[in-house]
Amino acid sequence: MRALLPLTLLLASPLLLAGNIYKYTDANGVTTYTDRKVEGAEVIVFRDAMVENVDREVYVTKQRHAGGETLIVHNDLFAPVEVRLSISNARNVTGVPAAPINWVLPPRQQIRLVTLQPTDNGEPHYDYRLEHALGDPRAQQSLSHYPLPWRGGPFRMTQGPGGRYSHTGPKGRYAFDIAMPVGTPIVAARAGQVVKIENNQTGRGTNPSGNFVRLLHDDGTMGVYLHLKRGSVQVSEGQRVHPGQLLALSGNTGNSTGPHLHFVVQKNVGLQTVSIPFEFAQPVDSLPNFAIGGEP
Repeated sequence: MRALLPLTLLLASPLLLAGNIYKYTDANGVTTYTDRKVEGAEVIVFRDAMVENVDREVYVTKQRHAGGETLIVHNDLFAPVEVRLSISNARNVTGVPAAPINWVLPPRQQIRLVTLQPTDNGEPHYDYRLEHALGDPRAQQSLSHYPLPWRGGPFRMTQGPGGRYSHTGPKGRYAFDIAMPVGTPIVAARAGQVVKIENNQTGRGTNPSGNFVRLLHDDGTMGVYLHLKRGSVQVSEGQRVHPGQLLALSGNTGNSTGPHLHFVVQKNVGLQTVSIPFEFAQPVDSLPNFAIGGEP
């Protein structure tokens, strides 16, 4: 029977960088991942670039009326977003703000941010630009030690915060990659509301994140679970979940070259959704225990 062995722990400290990973299958059909060089083995790299486009859920519409034209910003997500609306190249209109307008738009709401009125000098014209970031920038992290968000194990960490392969950008600098067989139950580390999911990607697909679940925690931070198995997501957008609730099964989708879970905690800082530091409440290579750490 085929078995998938956990990847060997690459480094003693979770804050250090990962090394090369080698994958090979023996005569019995057992696939092994290790940091020790094996003749003829495939050298693989875990890359976890996160691309999550929410332009369809955060957008501008125009409302024309007798007094001019009003720009309305919409947030169709189940999470607050910070928006910045800028007007440029304005001609023959009044009401142009002197500086970009920043606003925190609550979940599933819209706001009329600016109304521009035509003058009598000719055809009115203007350009606008909408920037946005998931999350309320005023959020304050209330939990720094998280229960292990899976069932089973023990498993091994293959890349930690600052890992040179992919944990270098602002979205994933403090993420953890945990090697585990496809089909491992992934559970919510904290209570929260499901903001966004992807459940239909096969293999590498079009999104480096693969299938994922994003949760908004009660303190305004967000937990993101990436590279999940296709069709395994058990929650829906807008749903409230509790700690330890099954979210999905681990997989190997998106920009992933080995089966693992990529877990990261994020918040909005400076109109960017960035990763923030956290620790697990127990060693990664131990059996999960929700009585250790976490929220009451």
